[in-house]
Amino acid sequence: MTLQRTMHRPVDDAAAPPAAAARTGPAVPLPDNVTRLTQAQRGWNAVQLTVTDFQCAGPVVHRLGSDDQVSMSTVLQEVGGRCEPRLRKNRPSPLAHRPRHLTVVPPGMEVWGYGDQLRFARDATLQFDADALEARLGLRVDADGLHVPRLGIADDHAWTLVRLLADVVDDPDPSTQLYGDGLVTAVCARLFAGRQNDAPRTGAGLAPWQLRRVIERLDDRLPARVELAELAELAGLSQSHFSKAFKASTGLAPYRWQLDARIRRAKALLLDSDAPLESVAEATGFADAVHFGKAFRKLVGASPGAWRTDRKH
Repeated sequence: MTLQRTMHRPVDDAAAPPAAAARTGPAVPLPDNVTRLTQAQRGWNAVQLTVTDFQCAGPVVHRLGSDDQVSMSTVLQEVGGRCEPRLRKNRPSPLAHRPRHLTVVPPGMEVWGYGDQLRFARDATLQFDADALEARLGLRVDADGLHVPRLGIADDHAWTLVRLLADVVDDPDPSTQLYGDGLVTAVCARLFAGRQNDAPRTGAGLAPWQLRRVIERLDDRLPARVELAELAELAGLSQSHFSKAFKASTGLAPYRWQLDARIRRAKALLLDSDAPLESVAEATGFADAVHFGKAFRKLVGASPGAWRTDRKH
């Protein structure tokens, strides 16, 4: 049986969007009973996400965690068996099996992921720089909680946030930057924060000067990628506070506001010119006319071509 390892090109949060093509990784040993392993990586907010697909032919055990960073792992899919975290490689977990569980691993600690008679599993792992959690996200982190393993955490909301991140790990769309930044901030707040440095009043929005400054920056940069940290800094707030205040002021999350603005610009180009859809897509930051058409239809309810035809005839 041929063993293969494939890895998508890693992307950090200061780099260009992820490429659509994959590359074959180095020939390194795979865990026993793993016949193929595929990984995709991307960074948001100084947090690295790795999504790993395991194709298996029997029980699998592999190490979780990192030598120098706090990590959080969760199983997104398990087919043909069940997965569990273990403190000892060959000792079953004393915890009852919980679907959608999360496991937090301190730096350098050996914690193991085990799957019984798996055929396929998808794992998502986030690696955190503890200092960056406070510096970039404005969170007060429980330091003791970063040095104690937490196995089998039941948090459906955090699990859903991680799944949404995994769904866009390869998405090159510019608005995915703000989308992922927001999801990472929410995950960190649920897992690590005691309280925020600038916790907002419930329902409080941005001050007029804050909103004006942020909207001007988004307009100036349209349709390019913008990081949530940059917008929060303009407003003088933590990212978590900023995201809530921005939505309270506009009714939209920052990524959705940016996407709507790109669609508004696309509408103007469709009406004011006869440019082909590929050109409109490029001018508004979409990878191609197909991606542009899907986003346009989702937000507008019609394809770009049909929308243009209805309004120009």
